Amino acid sequence: MTTDTQFLFPELMDVVRLFGEDADCAHTFRREGDRFVNEVRVGGHTYAFAEVCPCETEIEFKRYAKRCAKLALYEALRAETGRSMPWGALTGIRPTKLAYAELAGGRPFEPLFEKFGVCPENIALVGRILRAQQGLYGFEPGAADLYAGIPFCPTRCNYCSFITADIRRTGQYVGDYLTALEREIAACAGLFSSLRSAYVGGGTPFVLSAAELRRVLEALAPLVPAGCEYTVEAGRPDVFTDEKLALLEAFGVTRVCVNPQSFCDKTLARIGREHTAADIERAFAMARRYPFDVNCDLIAGLTGESVEEFCQSVDRAVELSPENITVHTLCLKKGARLKEEESRLHVEGIREMIAYSREKLTAAGYEPYYLYRQKYMAGNAENTGWAKPGKACAYNVGVMEEIRDNLACGTNAVSKKLFARGARIERAGAPKDIPTYIASVGTVIARKRELFCGG
Repeated sequence: MTTDTQFLFPELMDVVRLFGEDADCAHTFRREGDRFVNEVRVGGHTYAFAEVCPCETEIEFKRYAKRCAKLALYEALRAETGRSMPWGALTGIRPTKLAYAELAGGRPFEPLFEKFGVCPENIALVGRILRAQQGLYGFEPGAADLYAGIPFCPTRCNYCSFITADIRRTGQYVGDYLTALEREIAACAGLFSSLRSAYVGGGTPFVLSAAELRRVLEALAPLVPAGCEYTVEAGRPDVFTDEKLALLEAFGVTRVCVNPQSFCDKTLARIGREHTAADIERAFAMARRYPFDVNCDLIAGLTGESVEEFCQSVDRAVELSPENITVHTLCLKKGARLKEEESRLHVEGIREMIAYSREKLTAAGYEPYYLYRQKYMAGNAENTGWAKPGKACAYNVGVMEEIRDNLACGTNAVSKKLFARGARIERAGAPKDIPTYIASVGTVIARKRELFCGG
């Protein structure tokens, strides 16, 4: 087996980032038969850790080597700093996938999470999510989720890293972009045996005119069967109209997203939104005149927002009673204006914000049903989707748990094909830049066909 340990470096850096990238430490790893030995030098102290990890293949060796090295570095930094992280040494995007892997091996997931230092509240959260996904979780050969991306917004928020653009600067591309998107959507025909869900995301799809939105819905219509979960991320309330909502109903859409992020007017202005909390209320009222389930997004840790203001937003969202409420945690991401302004992300009271949202949503009858994490999140926290009983969004579960093929269309969209029941996932991505996507959509289609049917 390999003696090169460079593959450990990205994993170790993920742990270092939890404590601050200026942490001065050194790490060595060696294997002694079935013993994996890690030594960490930090702050003038040396910490040694040894684990017995029998493994027969290169894949097993690398998996256990990464796991042991991360845990050793985390334990050393925790001892040196006196600080613990809510997710311990777990740095992956999908903690639930690790839990499912343990269960598939005939083991409860809790002992491994405890070993990694995950706090009891988060272990309980994962357990609740696994229970909520019963009936939604499972590999379905040939089944797929379908995504179409609209990379235009009224304005660009300071935290946003999506490949989205202010439509006031990029409106000249809309027509050609929709033509390319129509072509890519049509080419998805025959690449799946059944469709579990469809999702039109962004950006802000409702920034399109009604006529432009109709083009997207008409392109999707031949692929989306009646009764399929069908979501449109309508987005910001300042672009809601009855004409657009009626159009969604006519095309069989079952779910819309109203994404306030905050109900505090001062916060909305600071992050670059050109609407008020009153506009959010009007959008909710407008959406409720149609037979849609409603998804709502909030973000904990937005620029300048206090714990009290965030908690008031949670309270108001619960009062409006959408079927889904997703609580995101602010994250510093490459490409976001906030990332250019801040090299570190420290949000006073972020753990109190997350704790309050969990308590309030639970008391209101919502259950957590999906979860994912990102690097550079405030408080090393997470994003959690909450739903009323029977109202979980199948698309979110499919994407986050990677249990179905995903046919993704549009700029920066990444299609995924599962092999061996998800043991291997292969991807085909589209260009991030709108003009480049328009010019190369034929190549994007060819790559997708090659991935899904070998040509």
